[in-house]
Amino acid sequence: MPRYALLRHTGAPDDPSGCHIDLLLEHGHSCRTWRLATVPRPNAGAQPAVPLPPHRRIWLEPRSAAVSGNRGWAERIHAGSYSGVLPNSTDADVTLQLQGDLQGCLRIANGNCSLTIP
Repeated sequence: MPRYALLRHTGAPDDPSGCHIDLLLEHGHSCRTWRLATVPRPNAGAQPAVPLPPHRRIWLEPRSAAVSGNRGWAERIHAGSYSGVLPNSTDADVTLQLQGDLQGCLRIANGNCSLTIP
């Protein structure tokens, strides 16, 4: 099964808040990635999800390290696997089932991310 990870990213020069969450979804030889303000909480409603360039799969492993290019520090805080099909189109809606540290239906649509548990 493909994997997911959430990273706490601090000190990014383009992040005025100083800390955000990177959501990574394994997709081939890299990870599709979105910037979130907080870790998705089940049934807590949607939050903005900003698409980012693909990230390396090494970030799916347990680690805490400096981000290349003096772009802060990242630490993996949640991980697991997902089922479902991640669309190839970066602007298509995403609906996946998460298993692992976070569980439930992850949905990314119209620039927002939510996690629901029936």
